[in-house]
Amino acid sequence: MDLRKRIDAFIDLGKFLGEIKFENENDKWDSYENDSGSFQDEIRRVLRRAKGENGWFTEDSIKFSFKSWSKALTEENLLNWVSKYEITETSPKTVAVIMAGNIPLVGFHDFISVLITGNRVLVKLSSNDKVLLPFLATYLIKQNPEFGELIKFTENRLKDFDAVIATGSNNTARYFDYYFGKYPHIIRKNRNSVAVLTGDESEDELKLLADDVFLYFGLGCRNVSKIYVPENYNFDKFFNGMFSWKEVIYNNKYMNNYDYNKAIYLMNSQPLLDNEFLLLKEDTGFSSPIAVLFFERYKSLRELEDHLKSEQENIQCVVSKADIGKTEPFGNAQHPQLWDYADGVDTLEFLLKLHS
Repeated sequence: MDLRKRIDAFIDLGKFLGEIKFENENDKWDSYENDSGSFQDEIRRVLRRAKGENGWFTEDSIKFSFKSWSKALTEENLLNWVSKYEITETSPKTVAVIMAGNIPLVGFHDFISVLITGNRVLVKLSSNDKVLLPFLATYLIKQNPEFGELIKFTENRLKDFDAVIATGSNNTARYFDYYFGKYPHIIRKNRNSVAVLTGDESEDELKLLADDVFLYFGLGCRNVSKIYVPENYNFDKFFNGMFSWKEVIYNNKYMNNYDYNKAIYLMNSQPLLDNEFLLLKEDTGFSSPIAVLFFERYKSLRELEDHLKSEQENIQCVVSKADIGKTEPFGNAQHPQLWDYADGVDTLEFLLKLHS
Protein backbone atom coordinates (compact mmCIF):
# COMPACT_ATOMS: atom_id res chain seq x y z
CA MET A 1 0.00 0.00 0.00
CA ASP A 2 1.62 3.24 -1.11
CA LEU A 3 1.39 6.62 0.62
CA ARG A 4 -1.40 7.95 -1.60
CA LYS A 5 -3.54 4.91 -0.87
CA ARG A 6 -2.96 5.31 2.86
CA ILE A 7 -3.95 8.97 2.64
CA ASP A 8 -7.11 8.05 0.74
CA ALA A 9 -7.93 5.45 3.39
CA PHE A 10 -7.77 8.06 6.15
CA ILE A 11 -9.78 10.53 4.09
CA ASP A 12 -12.47 7.86 3.82
CA LEU A 13 -12.22 7.16 7.56
CA GLY A 14 -12.72 10.87 8.25
CA LYS A 15 -15.89 10.87 6.16
CA PHE A 16 -17.04 7.73 7.95
CA LEU A 17 -16.55 9.36 11.36
CA GLY A 18 -18.49 12.40 10.19
CA GLU A 19 -21.47 10.29 9.10
CA ILE A 20 -21.84 8.28 12.31
CA LYS A 21 -25.30 8.59 13.81
CA PHE A 22 -25.74 8.27 17.55
CA GLU A 23 -28.55 6.90 19.70
CA ASN A 24 -30.52 10.14 19.59
CA GLU A 25 -30.03 10.58 15.86
CA ASN A 26 -32.59 8.55 13.93
CA ASP A 27 -31.15 8.92 10.44
CA LYS A 28 -30.05 5.69 8.82
CA TRP A 29 -26.75 5.15 7.11
CA ASP A 30 -27.07 3.92 3.57
CA SER A 31 -23.44 4.15 2.51
CA TYR A 32 -21.68 1.77 4.93
CA GLU A 33 -22.80 -1.82 5.23
CA ASN A 34 -21.16 -5.05 6.30
CA ASP A 35 -22.20 -8.69 5.92
CA SER A 36 -24.25 -8.74 9.11
CA GLY A 37 -26.11 -5.49 8.54
CA SER A 38 -25.16 -1.86 8.73
CA PHE A 39 -22.18 -0.30 10.45
CA GLN A 40 -24.82 1.90 12.07
CA ASP A 41 -26.06 -0.99 14.18
CA GLU A 42 -22.50 -2.01 15.01
CA ILE A 43 -21.35 1.46 16.07
CA ARG A 44 -24.34 1.84 18.36
CA ARG A 45 -23.45 -1.45 20.03
CA VAL A 46 -19.83 -0.29 20.35
CA LEU A 47 -20.90 3.06 21.79
CA ARG A 48 -23.12 1.42 24.37
CA ARG A 49 -20.26 -0.83 25.41
CA ALA A 50 -17.78 2.06 25.58
CA LYS A 51 -20.16 4.08 27.76
CA GLY A 52 -20.89 1.06 29.93
CA GLU A 53 -17.21 0.34 30.57
CA ASN A 54 -16.18 3.94 31.27
CA GLY A 55 -18.61 6.36 32.86
CA TRP A 56 -16.58 9.34 31.63
CA PHE A 57 -17.20 8.30 28.02
CA THR A 58 -20.58 9.93 27.57
CA GLU A 59 -22.26 10.07 24.20
CA ASP A 60 -21.42 13.76 23.91
CA SER A 61 -17.74 13.11 24.63
CA ILE A 62 -17.49 10.30 22.09
CA LYS A 63 -19.42 12.33 19.54
CA PHE A 64 -17.09 15.30 20.01
CA SER A 65 -14.05 13.06 19.53
CA PHE A 66 -15.46 11.50 16.35
CA LYS A 67 -16.48 14.85 14.87
CA SER A 68 -13.10 16.38 15.70
CA TRP A 69 -11.26 13.57 13.94
CA SER A 70 -13.63 13.83 11.01
CA LYS A 71 -12.66 17.49 10.61
CA ALA A 72 -8.95 16.65 10.95
CA LEU A 73 -8.88 13.81 8.42
CA THR A 74 -9.54 15.81 5.28
CA GLU A 75 -7.50 15.59 2.12
CA GLU A 76 -6.20 19.13 2.63
CA ASN A 77 -5.06 18.45 6.18
CA LEU A 78 -3.51 15.07 5.43
CA LEU A 79 -1.58 16.35 2.41
CA ASN A 80 -0.42 19.41 4.35
CA TRP A 81 0.71 17.16 7.20
CA VAL A 82 2.79 14.69 5.18
CA SER A 83 4.16 17.28 2.74
CA LYS A 84 6.73 18.35 5.33
CA TYR A 85 8.41 14.93 5.27
CA GLU A 86 10.05 12.57 2.82
CA ILE A 87 8.02 9.39 3.24
CA THR A 88 9.46 6.58 1.12
CA GLU A 89 8.20 3.05 0.77
CA THR A 90 10.49 0.78 2.81
CA SER A 91 10.14 -2.41 4.82
CA PRO A 92 7.81 -1.58 7.71
CA LYS A 93 9.03 -1.45 11.29
CA THR A 94 6.79 -2.62 14.13
CA VAL A 95 5.96 0.18 16.56
CA ALA A 96 4.40 -0.71 19.90
CA VAL A 97 1.92 1.96 20.99
CA ILE A 98 0.86 1.91 24.65
CA MET A 99 -2.22 4.06 24.96
CA ALA A 100 -3.73 6.05 27.77
CA GLY A 101 -7.50 5.93 28.29
CA ASN A 102 -8.37 9.28 29.78
CA ILE A 103 -10.47 10.52 26.84
CA PRO A 104 -12.04 8.73 23.85
CA LEU A 105 -9.49 7.80 21.15
CA VAL A 106 -6.71 9.60 23.01
CA GLY A 107 -4.04 7.52 21.25
CA PHE A 108 -5.51 7.78 17.77
CA HIS A 109 -2.90 10.26 16.54
CA ASP A 110 -0.10 7.82 17.35
CA PHE A 111 -2.06 5.06 15.63
CA ILE A 112 -2.49 6.93 12.35
CA SER A 113 1.06 8.33 12.51
CA VAL A 114 2.52 4.82 12.54
CA LEU A 115 0.31 3.73 9.65
CA ILE A 116 0.72 6.85 7.49
CA THR A 117 4.51 6.32 7.55
CA GLY A 118 4.05 2.77 6.26
CA ASN A 119 4.88 0.99 9.51
CA ARG A 120 3.11 -1.72 11.50
CA VAL A 121 1.32 -0.74 14.70
CA LEU A 122 1.14 -3.04 17.71
CA VAL A 123 -1.42 -1.55 20.07
CA LYS A 124 -1.77 -2.14 23.80
CA LEU A 125 -5.01 -0.49 24.80
CA SER A 126 -5.91 1.04 28.13
CA SER A 127 -8.58 -0.86 30.05
CA ASN A 128 -10.53 2.43 30.07
CA ASP A 129 -10.81 2.64 26.27
CA LYS A 130 -10.93 -0.85 24.77
CA VAL A 131 -13.58 -0.76 22.07
CA LEU A 132 -13.54 2.45 20.01
CA LEU A 133 -10.18 2.06 18.28
CA PRO A 134 -10.61 -1.65 17.45
CA PHE A 135 -13.92 -0.78 15.80
CA LEU A 136 -12.27 1.88 13.64
CA ALA A 137 -9.43 -0.52 12.84
CA THR A 138 -12.01 -3.08 11.70
CA TYR A 139 -13.52 -0.49 9.40
CA LEU A 140 -10.10 0.43 7.98
CA ILE A 141 -9.25 -3.20 7.30
CA LYS A 142 -12.62 -3.90 5.69
CA GLN A 143 -12.19 -0.97 3.32
CA ASN A 144 -8.47 -1.65 2.77
CA PRO A 145 -7.54 -5.28 3.50
CA GLU A 146 -3.81 -4.47 3.26
CA PHE A 147 -4.12 -2.82 6.67
CA GLY A 148 -4.77 -6.29 8.08
CA GLU A 149 -1.01 -6.95 7.91
CA LEU A 150 -0.18 -3.63 9.57
CA ILE A 151 -2.56 -3.47 12.57
CA LYS A 152 -2.43 -5.72 15.60
CA PHE A 153 -3.88 -5.42 19.11
CA THR A 154 -2.54 -7.32 22.10
CA GLU A 155 -3.45 -7.73 25.75
CA ASN A 156 -0.28 -9.71 26.46
CA ARG A 157 3.26 -8.62 27.21
CA LEU A 158 4.70 -6.69 24.30
CA LYS A 159 7.26 -8.49 22.17
CA ASP A 160 8.72 -8.45 18.66
CA PHE A 161 8.73 -4.69 18.14
CA ASP A 162 11.29 -2.16 16.93
CA ALA A 163 10.21 1.03 18.72
CA VAL A 164 7.80 2.24 21.38
CA ILE A 165 5.41 5.15 21.85
CA ALA A 166 3.98 5.11 25.37
CA THR A 167 1.72 7.53 27.20
CA GLY A 168 0.95 7.43 30.91
CA SER A 169 1.36 9.11 34.26
CA ASN A 170 4.66 10.27 35.71
CA ASN A 171 4.82 7.01 37.66
CA THR A 172 4.17 4.77 34.66
CA ALA A 173 6.66 6.79 32.62
CA ARG A 174 9.40 5.63 34.98
CA TYR A 175 8.27 2.06 34.38
CA PHE A 176 8.28 2.65 30.61
CA ASP A 177 11.79 4.12 30.80
CA TYR A 178 13.04 1.07 32.65
CA TYR A 179 11.56 -1.52 30.30
CA PHE A 180 11.75 0.25 26.96
CA GLY A 181 14.76 2.53 27.33
CA LYS A 182 16.91 0.36 25.05
CA TYR A 183 14.49 0.80 22.13
CA PRO A 184 13.88 3.97 20.11
CA HIS A 185 11.03 5.53 22.04
CA ILE A 186 8.71 8.41 22.80
CA ILE A 187 7.56 8.31 26.40
CA ARG A 188 5.02 10.90 27.50
CA LYS A 189 4.32 11.96 31.09
CA ASN A 190 1.68 14.08 32.78
CA ARG A 191 1.07 17.45 31.19
CA ASN A 192 -1.67 20.01 31.65
CA SER A 193 -2.82 23.08 29.79
CA VAL A 194 -3.22 26.58 31.15
CA ALA A 195 -4.99 29.79 30.21
CA VAL A 196 -3.69 33.31 30.68
CA LEU A 197 -6.36 35.97 31.22
CA THR A 198 -5.84 39.71 31.06
CA GLY A 199 -9.29 40.85 32.20
CA ASP A 200 -10.12 42.15 28.72
CA GLU A 201 -11.72 38.94 27.49
CA SER A 202 -15.21 39.17 26.02
CA GLU A 203 -18.14 37.10 27.20
CA ASP A 204 -17.90 34.98 24.04
CA GLU A 205 -14.19 34.33 24.61
CA LEU A 206 -14.84 33.19 28.16
CA LYS A 207 -17.59 30.86 26.93
CA LEU A 208 -15.05 29.35 24.55
CA LEU A 209 -12.63 29.02 27.44
CA ALA A 210 -15.36 27.06 29.23
CA ASP A 211 -15.14 24.49 26.42
CA ASP A 212 -11.39 24.25 26.98
CA VAL A 213 -12.03 23.60 30.66
CA PHE A 214 -15.02 21.24 30.59
CA LEU A 215 -14.81 19.15 27.41
CA TYR A 216 -14.10 15.52 28.37
CA PHE A 217 -14.77 16.66 31.97
CA GLY A 218 -11.29 18.19 32.04
CA LEU A 219 -9.56 14.82 31.76
CA GLY A 220 -7.42 15.55 28.68
CA CYS A 221 -3.89 16.94 28.69
CA ARG A 222 -5.15 19.75 26.44
CA ASN A 223 -7.90 20.68 28.89
CA VAL A 224 -7.22 23.90 30.78
CA SER A 225 -6.61 22.91 34.41
CA LYS A 226 -5.21 26.23 35.60
CA ILE A 227 -5.69 29.92 34.84
CA TYR A 228 -3.36 32.84 35.42
CA VAL A 229 -5.08 36.12 36.23
CA PRO A 230 -3.91 39.67 36.97
CA GLU A 231 -3.78 40.91 40.53
CA ASN A 232 -7.19 42.23 41.62
CA TYR A 233 -8.91 40.21 38.86
CA ASN A 234 -12.71 40.20 39.10
CA PHE A 235 -13.92 36.61 38.77
CA ASP A 236 -17.59 37.51 38.18
CA LYS A 237 -17.07 37.79 34.43
CA PHE A 238 -15.13 34.54 34.40
CA PHE A 239 -17.88 32.63 36.21
CA ASN A 240 -20.49 34.08 33.84
CA GLY A 241 -18.53 32.53 30.97
CA MET A 242 -18.35 29.18 32.74
CA PHE A 243 -22.13 29.17 33.24
CA SER A 244 -22.66 27.74 29.74
CA TRP A 245 -21.44 24.40 31.16
CA LYS A 246 -23.63 24.41 34.28
CA GLU A 247 -25.33 21.14 33.31
CA VAL A 248 -22.07 19.26 33.80
CA ILE A 249 -23.10 18.89 37.43
CA TYR A 250 -25.83 16.43 36.36
CA ASN A 251 -23.19 13.86 35.47
CA ASN A 252 -23.00 11.64 38.55
CA LYS A 253 -19.27 10.98 38.34
CA TYR A 254 -18.52 14.68 37.94
CA MET A 255 -20.90 15.64 40.76
CA ASN A 256 -19.31 13.09 43.10
CA ASN A 257 -15.87 14.56 42.41
CA TYR A 258 -17.17 18.10 42.93
CA ASP A 259 -18.76 17.17 46.27
CA TYR A 260 -15.73 15.20 47.44
CA ASN A 261 -13.14 17.85 46.58
CA LYS A 262 -15.26 20.62 48.06
CA ALA A 263 -15.64 18.69 51.31
CA ILE A 264 -11.89 17.99 51.55
CA TYR A 265 -10.95 21.62 50.94
CA LEU A 266 -13.52 22.92 53.41
CA MET A 267 -12.44 20.47 56.10
CA ASN A 268 -8.90 21.76 55.67
CA SER A 269 -10.13 25.38 55.81
CA GLN A 270 -8.75 26.14 52.38
CA PRO A 271 -10.27 29.22 50.72
CA LEU A 272 -12.27 28.53 47.56
CA LEU A 273 -14.26 30.32 44.92
CA ASP A 274 -17.35 28.30 44.04
CA ASN A 275 -20.15 28.64 41.51
CA GLU A 276 -21.90 25.39 42.54
CA PHE A 277 -20.35 23.27 39.75
CA LEU A 278 -16.71 24.44 39.59
CA LEU A 279 -14.25 25.16 42.39
CA LEU A 280 -11.44 27.68 41.99
CA LYS A 281 -8.47 27.17 44.25
CA GLU A 282 -5.35 29.35 44.39
CA ASP A 283 -2.47 26.93 43.84
CA THR A 284 0.98 26.88 42.21
CA GLY A 285 0.41 23.38 40.81
CA PHE A 286 -0.84 22.46 37.35
CA SER A 287 -2.78 19.21 37.73
CA SER A 288 -6.06 20.17 39.37
CA PRO A 289 -8.57 17.52 40.46
CA ILE A 290 -11.79 16.97 38.53
CA ALA A 291 -14.28 19.84 39.10
CA VAL A 292 -11.43 22.06 40.36
CA LEU A 293 -9.55 24.75 38.48
CA PHE A 294 -6.33 26.12 39.94
CA PHE A 295 -5.55 29.81 39.59
CA GLU A 296 -2.51 31.96 40.20
CA ARG A 297 -2.10 35.73 40.07
CA TYR A 298 0.64 37.45 38.07
CA LYS A 299 2.18 40.91 38.27
CA SER A 300 3.34 41.32 34.66
CA LEU A 301 2.89 39.38 31.42
CA ARG A 302 6.65 39.42 30.77
CA GLU A 303 7.40 37.78 34.11
CA LEU A 304 4.61 35.28 33.46
CA GLU A 305 5.97 34.47 30.00
CA ASP A 306 9.35 33.65 31.54
CA HIS A 307 7.66 31.53 34.19
CA LEU A 308 5.71 29.55 31.60
CA LYS A 309 8.88 28.91 29.60
CA SER A 310 10.56 27.55 32.72
CA GLU A 311 7.59 25.21 33.23
CA GLN A 312 7.26 24.04 29.63
CA GLU A 313 7.91 20.40 30.60
CA ASN A 314 4.64 20.49 32.57
CA ILE A 315 2.52 22.39 30.05
CA GLN A 316 0.83 20.95 26.96
CA CYS A 317 -0.57 24.19 25.56
CA VAL A 318 -1.33 27.78 26.61
CA VAL A 319 -4.70 29.33 25.81
CA SER A 320 -4.72 33.12 25.63
CA LYS A 321 -5.00 36.17 23.42
CA ALA A 322 -2.12 37.85 25.25
CA ASP A 323 1.22 38.34 23.50
CA ILE A 324 3.21 35.78 25.47
CA GLY A 325 4.68 33.48 22.83
CA LYS A 326 2.94 30.50 21.27
CA THR A 327 -0.69 30.29 22.37
CA GLU A 328 -3.97 28.73 21.27
CA PRO A 329 -7.14 30.80 20.74
CA PHE A 330 -9.93 30.40 23.27
CA GLY A 331 -12.01 27.33 22.45
CA ASN A 332 -9.25 25.75 20.39
CA ALA A 333 -7.47 23.60 22.97
CA GLN A 334 -9.33 20.43 22.00
CA HIS A 335 -9.03 21.06 18.26
CA PRO A 336 -5.36 20.26 17.54
CA GLN A 337 -4.18 19.93 13.97
CA LEU A 338 -2.47 16.77 12.76
CA TRP A 339 0.87 18.58 13.04
CA ASP A 340 0.26 19.72 16.64
CA TYR A 341 2.31 17.03 18.34
CA ALA A 342 1.83 16.05 21.98
CA ASP A 343 4.65 17.33 24.20
CA GLY A 344 6.10 19.07 21.14
CA VAL A 345 7.74 15.83 19.96
CA ASP A 346 7.46 15.32 16.19
CA THR A 347 6.03 11.81 15.96
CA LEU A 348 6.40 11.49 12.19
CA GLU A 349 10.04 12.57 12.30
CA PHE A 350 10.68 9.96 15.01
CA LEU A 351 9.00 7.21 12.97
CA LEU A 352 10.78 8.07 9.75
CA LYS A 353 14.17 7.99 11.49
CA LEU A 354 13.57 4.32 12.29
CA HIS A 355 14.47 3.59 8.67
CA SER A 356 17.68 5.61 8.59
